[in-house]
Amino acid sequence: MPLQAGNHGARAADVTVIDAIEYAAPFGFRPLLLDLYLPQSPPGPVPVVVFIHGGGWAKGTRKRTCPPIDALRPFQRFTEAGLAVAAVDYRLSGEALFPAQLHDVKAAVCWLRSNAVTYGLDPDRIVAWGESAGGHLAALLGLTGDDPPELRGPLCAAGVPSAVCGVIDWFGPADLVSLADVDAGPGGMEHNSPRSPEGGLLGGVVKELLDAARSASPLTYAHAGAPPFHIKHGTADKAVPPEQSERLAAALDAVGVPVELDRVEGADHIWINAAEPEAILATTIEFACKVAQ
Repeated sequence: MPLQAGNHGARAADVTVIDAIEYAAPFGFRPLLLDLYLPQSPPGPVPVVVFIHGGGWAKGTRKRTCPPIDALRPFQRFTEAGLAVAAVDYRLSGEALFPAQLHDVKAAVCWLRSNAVTYGLDPDRIVAWGESAGGHLAALLGLTGDDPPELRGPLCAAGVPSAVCGVIDWFGPADLVSLADVDAGPGGMEHNSPRSPEGGLLGGVVKELLDAARSASPLTYAHAGAPPFHIKHGTADKAVPPEQSERLAAALDAVGVPVELDRVEGADHIWINAAEPEAILATTIEFACKVAQ
């Protein structure tokens, strides 16, 4: 399998890692990179899971998920199940406002589709997986497909679809308008401030940017025919209330979209205090395998 497209290829017993492949270069911004984790010697083209990191759209890295999950070698675990992983960069809110972040992850999907033969990937079996801000982007990726054009952006090659066949959403914000009404309380997160994660994403106070907030909310795009969703959310999440995922799951169910909602009892944001991180990862991989059959 060719390895020259990235900076280097590193091999372990059951995974090939190709670091820092440039998948897009938005004009005036840094190049956007992805890392590919590939099963060794697969029998044919493999499904690929696009991992989108969290960090309030303002920070984070494609190299990590959540601390309790990182300890379980999540990307390698996907490859052991026969799936590739593409862990992707996107422009952070200090670099560009929404919808630049969605444009970027769509461009990553288009790049994977265009280069599927080179890397032994199946272009028809691409699953989006994200946590927190990345869960929000994964949900938008699944719900917008290639329409409307303004959310597709200028980075996708013409004629190349950006749709995915399934979505894994770990505790992502679903409705930025209602999230702005949440009382932060002790240990909570402010949401209706220009200094909040959502304020950084939109460029101001959410309640003063309602049209932009609706445009950036996955709940806005729930529709029949969307791909299956697997949503996980801790019941003790103080950063993104679990009601956000509950509302999205209810909206998807109401229009007939297959949706699994897993409420992780007692878990806070980024799976702090989660009793069984292994079960969280295992059921996530099971869903990815199921929708990518």
